[in-house]
Amino acid sequence: MFAPAAPHRCARRTMLRGGSERSRRFRRNASTTQEEISSWVEKARVSRLQHLEEQASTTIRKAVEAASGEPIAFPCALIAGDVIMLELMHRLGYLTSGAIKVLFIDTFHLFPETLEFLADVEQRYGFKAQVFKAAGCNTKDDYDEMYGADLWKEDIEECDKICKVEPFSRALRTVGAVTMFNGRRRDHGKERAHLEIIEEAAVAGGMIKVQPLVYWEFRDIFDFAKRESVKLHPLHDDGYPSLGDAKDTVRVDRDKWFEYAGERSGRFVGLVNKDGSAKSECGIHVDGAIRDAERDLWETDKGSHVKLWEVPHVIEALEGTNDDNSTLLVVYAPWCKYCQAMEDAFEDLAATPPANVTVAKLRGDAVRDFVEEKLMTKSFPSIYFIDNVGEYVRYESETRTPEAISAWVAEQNLE
Repeated sequence: MFAPAAPHRCARRTMLRGGSERSRRFRRNASTTQEEISSWVEKARVSRLQHLEEQASTTIRKAVEAASGEPIAFPCALIAGDVIMLELMHRLGYLTSGAIKVLFIDTFHLFPETLEFLADVEQRYGFKAQVFKAAGCNTKDDYDEMYGADLWKEDIEECDKICKVEPFSRALRTVGAVTMFNGRRRDHGKERAHLEIIEEAAVAGGMIKVQPLVYWEFRDIFDFAKRESVKLHPLHDDGYPSLGDAKDTVRVDRDKWFEYAGERSGRFVGLVNKDGSAKSECGIHVDGAIRDAERDLWETDKGSHVKLWEVPHVIEALEGTNDDNSTLLVVYAPWCKYCQAMEDAFEDLAATPPANVTVAKLRGDAVRDFVEEKLMTKSFPSIYFIDNVGEYVRYESETRTPEAISAWVAEQNLE
């Protein structure tokens, strides 16, 4: 059988030298190519940041100009993107001038570092945020006494409504905002994946929502902050990609921060909605949430038979100078789920009231000091029978059907 001759030893050395040379040339060329690629990528990122900065700044400027002097709000949570927006607004002079009003919601569950950081950015950018809290509460102790420290464990949606949605809605109404900036982006994922720069939103009577950073990615936020020496929330250095309530915000491995939806992967951990789905929004940006928080109960302009009373009406009733009728008064808050649950029943009662009884409502969360002093209550709903000489008694039963309340009123009339 023919067998090929083995190559001469010198020939083998030549082949090895040739292979080594090709390998060296390849590595040298590959190295050069990698350096070139890295250079191109860096130039592309610089160009991208310049474009994104111009786009965001232009969006902010045009939105302010379009508002024509009407109030503009920026509800700021001090997450990384929000701080970048503060930086851009500051450069445009809109913070020191007050053209953009910064709103801040203290949920009573924030990291202590967040409140410290708020003071830092206020000083740095020359503005003072308007701080809003759960209705009737100035401190965490107030909140715990009124709603319970564990409300978030018992009913997270009710907790969000009280701590975030209602104060947020009240903040927008307070400043009369026609335009609202926010830092939502498409790369947040889930409900935010298809956001546009500008949205029309049925909140606070109708307003424009503007997302200047909608096309930015989380990596862009940090690249820009590094390039421009923008100081971000200190807890980013402790492993938190996003900052929310301390009770349900956790650290995330840094290598996962810049994945799709990575920024918010450490938020709402362990929380589920009532339908069993994983929680991904606090409620502020959920369709209908603000409308629900703003909707009043027993709206007279929509045909309600329940009379709208203010404090002077109640004072007259308590002094026995209102009229010859007795009064059935509900002290309520429109965002309270228990008040909402009794809306239909109380409306039915008002449609066919007991004889010589006026059925009325008083929005208690707007006059908490008054109802606490005069009616001895901090909770909603509270139902009172006030007779025609000003004596009153509170309805203590949890059964709030028209029949049960009517029977109770009849008992008071007999007395």
